[in-house]
Amino acid sequence: MSDTDWMRHKPEYDDQPAVDLRMEVPHSARVYDYLIGGKTNFEADRVAAHASVKAWPALPTSMRTTRTFMQRAVRHLTEQYGVRQFLDIGTGIPTSPNVHEIAQAIAPEARVAYVDNDPIVLTHARALMSSTPQGRTCYLDADLRDVDSIIGAPQLHEVLDLTQPVALSLIAIVHFVLDEDDPQGIVRRFMDRLAPGSFLALTVFTADTDPVGVGGVGREYNARGIPLQIRDKAQATAFFDGYDLLDPGVTLVHRWRPDAGAPQVRDQDIAMYGGVAVKRG
Repeated sequence: MSDTDWMRHKPEYDDQPAVDLRMEVPHSARVYDYLIGGKTNFEADRVAAHASVKAWPALPTSMRTTRTFMQRAVRHLTEQYGVRQFLDIGTGIPTSPNVHEIAQAIAPEARVAYVDNDPIVLTHARALMSSTPQGRTCYLDADLRDVDSIIGAPQLHEVLDLTQPVALSLIAIVHFVLDEDDPQGIVRRFMDRLAPGSFLALTVFTADTDPVGVGGVGREYNARGIPLQIRDKAQATAFFDGYDLLDPGVTLVHRWRPDAGAPQVRDQDIAMYGGVAVKRG
């Protein structure tokens, strides 16, 4: 589908305000969508994606593997720890299965609040609100950095009970928050507002496995106006300071509780650390 055709057939919802998609500049959510095989992207996004893959051909593999990490983490928390509430920030363009589809397939009463500030995601928000009758979902248009706005949003409190445990999901998002904005501090502020027994599932973009190739991806993103920060394992682990990591700790995402029979992936083809931790009382 061409960009013009997409604009003609894009989702239109009565309750969604008009948004400026800025098709002429690449957007991280649309670049990601293209690289995992989606159709919600424009020419500028595809150019940026091709340049990034030229710098590091394993990028699509790493992105897809990060997505499956999210799926395993949500499934594990729902099945093994009885989590029934999720706060997913940096949702991205809806790609099935989304968090609520995974959780509600196990526990139909599960509730999910989605948060993103990407205009393209806003146009697809209805797909994030197709909850089971027993459960509940909502979508907030907000920035990760604005903790008080998110935690104080009436829509969030209609879906989540913050006096009970919540799993905070921050998948493939903190690398878009530069150190000057104190991303570790932002994560702590969220977790401070959540009840004991809450969980943190988070991934961190890294060049530890291929400094030259992944470094090239960073340069391509930054050169195209998409600020991106690459971090090492020590910096990734710092996001979990003060919480108890579940086994196997902070590891490359394909090594976090892999499914039996999952396709083999080389460490050097992965540029993301992931981990899940619990906040004790």
